Amino acid sequence: MHLGRDVTLYVLARLGMVAVVMGLLLLVNVPLLVSLAVGVVVALPLSLFVLRGLRTRVAEGLNERGAERRAERDRLRAQLRGETPAL
Repeated sequence: MHLGRDVTLYVLARLGMVAVVMGLLLLVNVPLLVSLAVGVVVALPLSLFVLRGLRTRVAEGLNERGAERRAERDRLRAQLRGETPAL
């Protein structure tokens, strides 16, 4: 459906979570690289819960796209074998 949009939103949301955690740590004078590392580590499990709906939409979109690609590949292979496609 809107796989590209959903993936983009998911990536931006994850990066936003890293930025928020990083920003909070920088406010309490934690060094930049340490803040970045902690932000990445904290955002991963946090995004599993906070972004559950969006992650599910992305997974469903990827599964749907994979099924379409498999069907197209099977259709092309059948054509190469000389079989007529069933309509």
